Amino acid sequence: MSKDKHNLCQQFAQILNGTILNQDPCTVLRLRNIDAEILGRPSQSSLTRGALFSFESPDGQGRTLNLGETVILQDEINPFISELRERNIIVTALHNHWLFDEPRLFYIHFESIDQPLDFAKKAAESFQVLQD
Repeated sequence: MSKDKHNLCQQFAQILNGTILNQDPCTVLRLRNIDAEILGRPSQSSLTRGALFSFESPDGQGRTLNLGETVILQDEINPFISELRERNIIVTALHNHWLFDEPRLFYIHFESIDQPLDFAKKAAESFQVLQD
């Protein structure tokens, strides 16, 4: 991996307030502060608290395929979707993963073709409406 790509991934993670999980493709994990229970048991798993972001190889203009997914609380869904759409990020899916969870957890997926740091900034700005 080139030093430039490594630096770009580090900047991407910093903007998103996350941790690099993988360098190629650059994949970042950000944990939300959600106290969840499944089947009456507390969970601190990244599966119940995680937001994932990635970008892949750039085209000739430096634009990349950017993907995001986050756990989201029910009352956060509409404001978050509005924030993403305002920034021209496409919302592709909204669904649940678990049964018998408290609070009710949903997962939202989103994508764009953009400069990776611009995507990171837009996603980070959108996250400001979330409760963590």
